[in-house]
Amino acid sequence: MKENLEPNNEVTDNNDLNSTEIKVSKSKEINIKEQESKSAENSNNSKIKPNSEVNTKNDKNTENKTIPKPKKELPIEKKPFQEFVNVYLIPGLIKEINQRGLEINNINLENTNRPIAGDKCWVINCEIRNTCNFWLSFEKEDISSLKSISLSKPNQKPSIIESFLIDEKRITLKLIISRILQRLNGQKLIGVN
Repeated sequence: MKENLEPNNEVTDNNDLNSTEIKVSKSKEINIKEQESKSAENSNNSKIKPNSEVNTKNDKNTENKTIPKPKKELPIEKKPFQEFVNVYLIPGLIKEINQRGLEINNINLENTNRPIAGDKCWVINCEIRNTCNFWLSFEKEDISSLKSISLSKPNQKPSIIESFLIDEKRITLKLIISRILQRLNGQKLIGVN
């Protein structure tokens, strides 16, 4: 019987082993499935993490974008007309004329009648001591509007009105100043040709 039992035991054991193997394999299958689902979850979680990191980066970028950038300073020529003339053009003219050894008695911007023509416009009137007077006129409150210039000797009225910077597409502070000086120089009022 022992022999019978032994084979039976073996069979039983085999059956038990088979059942154990089956159980193991089923549990392995279950474990494998669990691991696969966990790895899938982990991969999903890992996918979520980078996305959340990307979202965090996007949030950081958004935060960076919401921080107001310092505004670029407008070019001088784009500033309001009166600011351009009073803060930049008139002081620039004074500086350039003084560098040539001349003195300005009076210089101002007024909305008045243009010399000779008599129409109302913005006029820079400048009186250079013992040298000349000039009137730079702007048709509108805009540096790119039509401009004219009139010149005269001291204590005289202007007799000619000339167009000023009519062919220039881009009007700049330096250009206006240099052309005024060029006109004054052309009349031999502030230097030698």
